[in-house]
Amino acid sequence: MVRIVTDSSSDIPAEIARELKICVVPMYVRFGTEVYRDGVDLETEEFYQKLVTSRTVPTTSAPKMKDFAEAYERLSEETDEIVSIHLSSTFSSAYEIALRASGRVKKDCRIEVIDSKTAAMGLGLLVIAAAKQAQKGQKMQQIVKMVKEAAPRARVYVCFETLEYLRRGGRIGKAESLLGSPIKVHPIVGLEGGEIKPVGRERSRNRALDRLCSLAADAPNVSSVAIEQGAAAGEADRLHSRLAALLPGKDIYSSAVGSAVAVHTGPRVVGVCLL
Repeated sequence: MVRIVTDSSSDIPAEIARELKICVVPMYVRFGTEVYRDGVDLETEEFYQKLVTSRTVPTTSAPKMKDFAEAYERLSEETDEIVSIHLSSTFSSAYEIALRASGRVKKDCRIEVIDSKTAAMGLGLLVIAAAKQAQKGQKMQQIVKMVKEAAPRARVYVCFETLEYLRRGGRIGKAESLLGSPIKVHPIVGLEGGEIKPVGRERSRNRALDRLCSLAADAPNVSSVAIEQGAAAGEADRLHSRLAALLPGKDIYSSAVGSAVAVHTGPRVVGVCLL
């Protein structure tokens, strides 16, 4: 069976990763001299506490080459075909490092490394789709073809409490136009084709959540949906109920924004990811 690998920026729930046999290589989060493996050494709730209370601005970094190489070597004992799908190269060196690591595997194992051009559960939905195809016995070239064709159609829309974390991490891109409002607003930012773009801003949180619902309901040919939240579980639950009614029969996953992504989003974010 083809095995699927990704990095922890995909925010795939642990139970889904176990069920679909997805290998998740952790990113790193740093608070000064303290270094944590995303999803391994730092629980999500603990991370948000540190994010708000720490005087140190946290940073993230991609997995090391040895992390990917060890994962590939381990999986090469079970399979001779691996598809490795990663965070957009616009935001991280994870794709490039994985590509270099794939050439270090000693066993005869084909490894295809793919730049998803997306992040968070936009990436996660691609990985889940690939893993489901692998479990059905689909051939490697067909899985690769499906992922590369689906990747440009992945969409991520996020309602932020503040864009300050995105700005200070250098990831804000064209969404900078949403900064600087003289009144309290709730900005919505989109990620499409590897680029962060402004979607709009709403005067109230409820109206911002309404906008997320509309973006999902109006998207054409939706095959799967994920709702992500960072310290906003109640709002995510309400959004899930609404989208289940608007998109009957669709797979709707629920996910927490992991620390590698939350460094750049901050707390109280709610997002809708679509494939």
